[in-house]
Order: sequence, then C-alpha cells, then structure tokens
Amino acid sequence: MSLRLLADEDTQAKRLVNLLRRAGHEVITVPEAGLASALDARVLEYARRENRILLTHNCDDFRELHRTGPGHLGIIAIYQDQDASKNMTYAAIVRALANLEASGWDLAGQFIVLNAWNY
Repeated sequence: MSLRLLADEDTQAKRLVNLLRRAGHEVITVPEAGLASALDARVLEYARRENRILLTHNCDDFRELHRTGPGHLGIIAIYQDQDASKNMTYAAIVRALANLEASGWDLAGQFIVLNAWNY
C-alpha cells in the first residue's frame, strides 16, 4: 500500500521526500504543485482536489482549517518539541506512516497526530 501525500512547505526536506518515495508513497511537494508561499487554505484545497493526504509540521494552522472544514482525505500532523532531541527523525516519520497505514484506519476527514504512531 502507499499513501498519496502532499508535503507542506515545512515538511518538504529532500531527504524526507526521498525516503517517503522509496517507501512507496506517492509524494508531491507544495512547490512541485505550484503552490510555493500559498495560503494554507489553498494548499488544503489542492490536497482535496487532487485526492491527497496533507503531511505537515504546521499543526496549529491546519488543525484550525480542519475544524472549519473537515472535508479532506486527511491531515497528518507532525508535532515538534522545543527540545529538538524529542522530534521525530525522517526515518521515524516513515515508520510511523507505515504503522498508521497498517492499522487500516480510514484517514478521510481526520486530523492525525503522527507522533502517536511512532513506535
């Protein structure tokens, strides 16, 4: 299985995108979609229109957009801590996505905190 992901600008590190692609996910970044510097609402609308799950570190803004309009295929949020040693590595993000995907949970319309799937 693989996920169709839209990597937000704060989540588009080349190494992470390459790891996600090697893991079998179909990933497009915000700049690849022609949305560099676009408003978050426009990014989420693109994800809706293109049937993609949004992957982001911009948790607060996208949580608010989710509350006002949950009609999307899913928002996967990666929270970061003030203490960088507590943050998920790229490998941990890929592993947590695999755990989430293996659960069979329907992601549509959900705001998912990926950190909870890091085990």
